[in-house]
Amino acid sequence: MTTAAVLRPRIGGITAEAVFVKRSLTHSLRDGESLLMAIMLPVLLMLMFTFVFGGAIDPSGDYVDYVVPGIILLCAGFGAATTAVYVANDMRNGVIDRFRTMPVRSSAVLTGHVVASLVRNLVATSVVIGVALLVGFRPTADAWGWLGAFAVIAIYILAITYLFAAIGLAAGSPEAASGYGFIILFVPYLSSAFVPVATMPEWLRPIAEYQPVTPIIETIRGLLFGMPLGGRPVLTLIWCAGILAVSVAWGAWLFRRKAGRR
Repeated sequence: MTTAAVLRPRIGGITAEAVFVKRSLTHSLRDGESLLMAIMLPVLLMLMFTFVFGGAIDPSGDYVDYVVPGIILLCAGFGAATTAVYVANDMRNGVIDRFRTMPVRSSAVLTGHVVASLVRNLVATSVVIGVALLVGFRPTADAWGWLGAFAVIAIYILAITYLFAAIGLAAGSPEAASGYGFIILFVPYLSSAFVPVATMPEWLRPIAEYQPVTPIIETIRGLLFGMPLGGRPVLTLIWCAGILAVSVAWGAWLFRRKAGRR
């Protein structure tokens, strides 16, 4: 008589996702240094650009209003980059192999990391905006403008966090994941985050104009200051949706390949 394998039914609904979100949030609270750095680095950059470089860039003193939307995206990038390290750590320490024995969807593991990162980033973004208001940031948006800006920020965080999660799966180690993420964090510097695209060298302008971060920053800036948006919100949604779709597909393929799921 042979022993039949007992197949356990998969956990339904969003129970698995909720469990992994709680797990990732718990790890985030225990790793307070990463959260602190995700807040402190953008704040220090904002203070440096405002008080050290701001007078040379914009002698009128209004540079803080220009630079804060870019700093917000930098804040999102710093926070999302830790997701790559967390995922790479999970892959290295073997916990993924244990998850494979559980009746849960493979996507639940990545979803936990991504949702926890979204929460962390929104908290960090709120702190950065609070500090910006203290140093002279004066947006003119009404409630709908603020709501729209936060929606764009949340969509961008979601897209870039999934990208970093996929990078964490692709990297051979947490150190490599951190290095790859550091490269991506340079993208906002080649955008309109700190200076208008028109002030850049002619050969650099197309790169800055047609990369994804520029329309996202200009959409946030327009929503917060009531400026004409043109077609930038559409470009923002297209870029974010494209990054998210590619990252989710890439991450799912990597997870199945590296965790042995078929």
